Amino acid sequence: MAYRTIGKAQPRVEGYGKVTGQTMYAADLPFEGLLWAKVLRSPIPHGRIKGIDTSRAKALSGVRAVLTGADVPNVYVGTRVKDQPVLACDKVRFVGDAVAAVTAESEAIAEEALTLIEVDYEELPCVNDPLEALKPSAPLIHENRDKYKNAPKLPEGMSGHNLQSYVVWKNGDLEAGFQRAACVFDHTFRTPLSHHGYLEPCACTVHVHSDGRVEVWAANKGPWGLRDQMAEDFGVPKENIKVHIVNVGGDFGAKASLIDVPVAYHLSKATGRPVKLVFDSTEDILAGGHRHPAVIHLRTGVDNDGRFTAIKATIHFSGGAYGAQKANPQVTVLGGRRLASMYRVPAINVETYCAYTNQVPCTQTRTPGSPQIAFALDSHVDIIARELGIEPLEFRRRNILRDGDLSPMGEKWNHILMSEVLERAVKASGWKKGGAKKNRGWGMAFYERGTPEGKASTAITLEADGRVNILTGVPDVGPGYYTISQQMVCETLGLPPERVGVVFKDTDSLPFDPGTGGSKQTNTSGHAVYQAAREVREKLVNLAARELGCKPEEIKQDGNKLSAPNKKSTTTEKMIALAVKENGGPVFHLTMFEPKDMPKVTGFTAQVAEVEVDPATGGVKVLNFTTAHDTGTVLNHLTLTGQIDGGVITGLGFALMEENSMIDGKIATLTLGDAKLPCIRDLPPLKTILLETPTGPTPFGGKQIAENPNVPTAAAIANAIADACGVRLFELPLTAEKIYWAMKREKETTKVT
Repeated sequence: MAYRTIGKAQPRVEGYGKVTGQTMYAADLPFEGLLWAKVLRSPIPHGRIKGIDTSRAKALSGVRAVLTGADVPNVYVGTRVKDQPVLACDKVRFVGDAVAAVTAESEAIAEEALTLIEVDYEELPCVNDPLEALKPSAPLIHENRDKYKNAPKLPEGMSGHNLQSYVVWKNGDLEAGFQRAACVFDHTFRTPLSHHGYLEPCACTVHVHSDGRVEVWAANKGPWGLRDQMAEDFGVPKENIKVHIVNVGGDFGAKASLIDVPVAYHLSKATGRPVKLVFDSTEDILAGGHRHPAVIHLRTGVDNDGRFTAIKATIHFSGGAYGAQKANPQVTVLGGRRLASMYRVPAINVETYCAYTNQVPCTQTRTPGSPQIAFALDSHVDIIARELGIEPLEFRRRNILRDGDLSPMGEKWNHILMSEVLERAVKASGWKKGGAKKNRGWGMAFYERGTPEGKASTAITLEADGRVNILTGVPDVGPGYYTISQQMVCETLGLPPERVGVVFKDTDSLPFDPGTGGSKQTNTSGHAVYQAAREVREKLVNLAARELGCKPEEIKQDGNKLSAPNKKSTTTEKMIALAVKENGGPVFHLTMFEPKDMPKVTGFTAQVAEVEVDPATGGVKVLNFTTAHDTGTVLNHLTLTGQIDGGVITGLGFALMEENSMIDGKIATLTLGDAKLPCIRDLPPLKTILLETPTGPTPFGGKQIAENPNVPTAAAIANAIADACGVRLFELPLTAEKIYWAMKREKETTKVT
């Protein structure tokens, strides 16, 4: 179907403000009577607080409040499980744990006050490895996990020693599957702690007014969720809390929980003035949310025809000192439920353990848990293929899902396009054309993800000059949702983009928005916008029919032109102006969307990497990278390809360089430079292939795209490295040092043999 606006590469609605520096973020906002806050953080990973002396800090000129855990006792916060104190009371559990907080007339005074606080610690043994943490001999991080509100229930008889959560996903007869197997393969993989890599550190301002009203301006992607968490954790009626929507300078999953807001809230409550708390980048890496390190053990059965019979996965995530930042009800990492979801697996069992450890708390990170699991799974698949003597591409062709198959977890999806996506990726990449080349290799990997749904609200305002404004509750975090919502309204009403604006306000302005994240925005808030636009269009058509003297069903729309057979025509703009005139002012139309009978579809990704490995150093150069996607209808090619490119780069960093390594319980990489985020010089030529079919659940038939591209990248590169130099790495990142020593060991083993 031909569209006027949908599918076009429309420029970003918010782009001009960003490139000119006019866009304001949470740290930029000015306030009258503002106080600055700073937080004193633990220098040790685990210990008891024997005493805190704040007297010198309180005496410093310009200091307005100093708080410790004794001032906010028994106040625990969390998105689901309430296990994190606002300020540590009896013990600290990671380097960076908040011990005391200061607010003062200036940032400099607040920083000076921190140096005047004296804390006496009794150090305790610490544990960082999730497998070690669950042993009864490990130091106990939380003396009684079950006391916390919403603590996940554990199966009867299971020890809760340092266990944040336990979840199992399963389908089919696992024992029978392994009995049918001709060969069984066991491998274990590891992935590291890493930061999200957003540019804007956590920042907020909170003002607790004398009448009990609370206002919040925070770098948070879920304003309604933030409001509801504050109401629950602080005992404030949610109608007394207003969260102002602000631009967010990058997120990737980290900015959905309270993080810095509780400290600012209690300091403002103590002083009655607005309090601003802004992390610097080092503090953000020290205390902000991170991606979960993982240990993934896979056991897989394969029959004589090279087809899967069963997969048993045991996954251990290091959850950090608190589970407070996890958003799902199980307080776990959900990637395990999609393990092998691109393949036909008749029996599967996935156990996920999330352990308390003495490290920074972890949270959802772009496709939570899936990059870790995809690295393990498709590396495992490659190993199996090679040990069976089957070319990895052929092995995958035998095992991928095809239309009509059930997923490993028993889900029935419409329009399964995994085979088509795979073949497009193979063709576009030139898979192994020209034969083997010295020190060069090819690798591939897959991913699958559906498009989450949920309720949302939006409003459209008709203005006297014929313009339209969309009122949204979505904070801009970068993907381009404002532009997509503008395009949907333009397409529905026949208006050009310059006649449709997008505005955002606060949690009082709309009933609800789920917040951005989880690749769901176009399928939640987008549906609300699309529904509102169609309802407004119906009103305008009825008005046009009255003016033209015909029935509404006779009205035909061609762009902004509304006409009827043998009648005069009018325009959308004229009908908007008339509606405003008859209303006596702007027309405000509010819509609430709630999903019903959404199609059961998903989207597939196939990626191919071509690499070269330097045999002298182990250095890896990614020569070419191809990513193919089943996208449904593409609503905006510019924003979609931007999301894909960004996702691939995120995956490349995860594969080759990113790691917040810990030494003696402390993060050793406290700048983004030390953490080695990829830059432009690290990037290979990127080739993007889109399989467009109007089969998606979003308005106009689109599918989610934001998180798919970053998931299979590490596995594709790992498989290409193994193909290039003959050594297999089981731990990320795939650094030159690891590859060099693996090649050296392989060479020495070959000599001995």
